[in-house]
Amino acid sequence: MLNRSSIIFLVVVAVGFSIGIIAAIYSLNDHSVVDSAPTKTVKSSKPEPTNNQESQETPLPTKFVLKVPFYVQAPFAVWDELHGEACEEASLHMVRDYYRKTTLDLEGQDQQILNFIHWQQDNGYKVDLTLSQLASAAKKYYQFGGAEILENPTIDEIKREVLAGRPVIVPAAGRLLDNPNFRTPGPIYHMLVIKGFDKTGFITNDPGTRNGEGFHYSYQNLYQSIHNWDPIEITNGAKAVLVYQR
Repeated sequence: MLNRSSIIFLVVVAVGFSIGIIAAIYSLNDHSVVDSAPTKTVKSSKPEPTNNQESQETPLPTKFVLKVPFYVQAPFAVWDELHGEACEEASLHMVRDYYRKTTLDLEGQDQQILNFIHWQQDNGYKVDLTLSQLASAAKKYYQFGGAEILENPTIDEIKREVLAGRPVIVPAAGRLLDNPNFRTPGPIYHMLVIKGFDKTGFITNDPGTRNGEGFHYSYQNLYQSIHNWDPIEITNGAKAVLVYQR
């Protein structure tokens, strides 16, 4: 006959065994999953295609060129200190007049550059302008808004901006640019406008030379030269471009 201690022991074992069976049954019915590490969700910037849209982007043409007016930063070939630093203003004016459907003669180009630079000097802007500073000055002086700075754009993204009718203003480390028309050693900082492309490169309006209309840069050369203004080391400048959403 079992004594009291033995009975208590058997009851404890039986209760424990029952609890184990119940827990096992519950776990089989529980479909939740706990990952060992959290999953990072990255949302695409591209909209989901509708039923009538292709899931892939439209293929790019092999050649496309916008009709952007061409201005030299020194319209009368007077390469003094002021005109030698006017590539930002000339580039901005080419894009602005493209949207205005206006083309100025040499005298008008020169006066436009001089007026804009003198206003900048009176309002605290420095000689070399970053893309954001150029856009700020243009908005304040001309009420020319709609600027958008694209950071780290791909070559195809730049081409698609042009294809959409938006010329692209590009800041560059000038001495990396393969342009034989520049005076040696070339500008430390430069700015130009991409207005088209073909199979081998970008078609630009480069205000740094009278031969800059439709000047062709290879994709590799122009892309590696893209650097926003950095006063310490130009090649440390961010890879960014400026477009206007008009």
